Amino acid sequence: MTDLPPNHHAEYRQFCGAFGYVAGLTMIAGRGRDARLVSDLAQLGPGDHVLDIGCGPGTAARRAARHGARVTGVDPAEPMLSLAQFSTRLRRQSGEIEWLCAGAEDLPLPDDSVTVCWSLASVHHWPDLDGGISEVKRVLGPGGTFIALEKRTEDGASGNASHGWTPHQATGFAAMLTGHGFESADVSDHDLGRRGVVVVTGRT
Repeated sequence: MTDLPPNHHAEYRQFCGAFGYVAGLTMIAGRGRDARLVSDLAQLGPGDHVLDIGCGPGTAARRAARHGARVTGVDPAEPMLSLAQFSTRLRRQSGEIEWLCAGAEDLPLPDDSVTVCWSLASVHHWPDLDGGISEVKRVLGPGGTFIALEKRTEDGASGNASHGWTPHQATGFAAMLTGHGFESADVSDHDLGRRGVVVVTGRT
């Protein structure tokens, strides 16, 4: 299992159709702690433009907007974006949020247009890691921050338990960031209640 690349579930298709809506509903409540963590790590402020890649039902995007940031949420799954838009209207969310259907490998944003980019429990689904990292690097402005958060998994895990990164895979992803021109990339571990996560933070 340690030799699997950090996007070893790239062909996972459960986010489409009716199953996508069911998966999205579970994420609305389940990503709150993840969203708080990445917001704190990014030290968000009103001058930030946040890009949320694989935004799902929009939990982290809405938290960023509450910090006063301008937010763009992208996801390749239409059911996720529909839930994100509906949940945002339901909560009467203030702040500027734009929702776009796109994958990490083809981000519909200009060069140097965002200050913070994050991806929560999503990078291990990216079909093309090199393409996704190149796009993140392109849209991040100088001094920008990229945060990739994944569930901490163990060697030999299978099924849903393997949806995340081992420490070895997180370290490998950090090395990919510096290989694509990021100035630095650090790995950190966090315990969020009963759930452990690993975070890779890259800076341009």
